[in-house]
Amino acid sequence: MASDEGILDSIRRDPTRAELLWKVCEFDLSRGDHGEPVRLSSGVALDGVAGDYTGGTFFLCGDHGTHRPVLYASSEGQAGLIGRSLVEALENMTGLPSWRDCLKFSGSGDLEVMRTTAAHLARDEIDDEPQIGADRARLATAMDLKLESVPVLLARLHAAVSGTASDFVLTVETGEEYESLFGPCLPSRNPAWR
Repeated sequence: MASDEGILDSIRRDPTRAELLWKVCEFDLSRGDHGEPVRLSSGVALDGVAGDYTGGTFFLCGDHGTHRPVLYASSEGQAGLIGRSLVEALENMTGLPSWRDCLKFSGSGDLEVMRTTAAHLARDEIDDEPQIGADRARLATAMDLKLESVPVLLARLHAAVSGTASDFVLTVETGEEYESLFGPCLPSRNPAWR
């Protein structure tokens, strides 16, 4: 498995990979600046490497090494780990393009609720983006990623966010902590899913 830096370099060198990552995962290396100064409460190193269209930022955590955990911080004040490595985070995002909504509508981190949400989102994605499956497959091939089943990806995402714990709590300069990526909403709150 390539190192995290090797993966980032391969994206920088290949505009096709970069475009596919943006299209499928909204992962853009040109948006790695979070805007406000943040740190991990544990003092573990934090490097912003990419961003998304909502103003969220993807960070690599820890000292430079082969594989570092990936933390996502939204522009609305939620943050948490989304993968134990860049490869795992990219596989989670590729297989679950609506991963943010799976977390938002998770009933505060209930894996069964996340499964229900994912089923609703899968139907929405097919209606809104019928080519998404082909785009995922192209990205997985281009990046040498495994396309796991939705239940496996949900379990990995759930485990990553649950593992945020004390070492990966994101704070602002005043010491205020970001909230969990697990949102309190239930799928029934979305009128389109009733």
